[in-house]
Amino acid sequence: MFRISLFKNKGARLGAGIVLLFISVGLFAPWLSPSDPLQIHMDHKLAIPSWQYPLGTDHLGRCVLSRLIYGTRTSLYYSFMVLIVVFAISIPVGLLAGYAGGKIDHLIMRIIDILLAFPSLILSLAITAMLGPSMKNLLIAFAAVWWTGYARVIRSMVLQIKESEYITAAKALGTSHLQIIFRHILLNAARPILVLASMEVGTIMLSIAGLSFLGLGAQPPTPEWGVMLNDSRAYIQTEPRLMLFPGMMIMLAVLGFNLLGEGLRQPERAFNSVVKWGARI
Repeated sequence: MFRISLFKNKGARLGAGIVLLFISVGLFAPWLSPSDPLQIHMDHKLAIPSWQYPLGTDHLGRCVLSRLIYGTRTSLYYSFMVLIVVFAISIPVGLLAGYAGGKIDHLIMRIIDILLAFPSLILSLAITAMLGPSMKNLLIAFAAVWWTGYARVIRSMVLQIKESEYITAAKALGTSHLQIIFRHILLNAARPILVLASMEVGTIMLSIAGLSFLGLGAQPPTPEWGVMLNDSRAYIQTEPRLMLFPGMMIMLAVLGFNLLGEGLRQPERAFNSVVKWGARI
């Protein structure tokens, strides 16, 4: 089903191509990079594009292209790590709340409501500021804050699926609760969860770059797009290309994941109603 919907949707094909391109660049960064992204050459400071430096150099003489390539690896790695940790928390919580119901569901949802009362970005900033600026602490901050919304959506999926006739039949046959949860409910919710995950990678990547730009994520001299934007602020008028290139990389990466997720979501008409329903509960 995924393959069929992917090939039928031009936007999804374009998004998949962009995503595969970025993943390939990140995986083969050591072979694609023309220079060491951390090597400083003050004698080549702010050099214009040339054969040696295809996109020029920054204020420390570092190859801009090499830093962009390694920045792809950094951004993708931490975006996927945040996504994995967030769903590792939200999926069990959503399954438990939706399937158990009653007091357990009520307690979990009230805790989620309290956490959702705080703006997620502000709360992430506060946690990162308390723990100290680093990518590890930024990952912890995102995981501690962002799982709540996904848990609510997953709970809504579970509430819908567990009312299905095949779930009733499985219970009548004496199937254990764990088998029903993992074999029937989780497998049927896997596709909407995967679509949701593909759409959220771009948002996570954009947030990581934004907080790194503010100095709360990756720290210099780490080659990361947000750090590159922050380093280039002082040269926005004299060397705008230093901010243009990392900004374009962020835009293309987010666009690719959004196109892919949107293309995969179109056949899933019921999923849209589930998400809207979950947001109201």
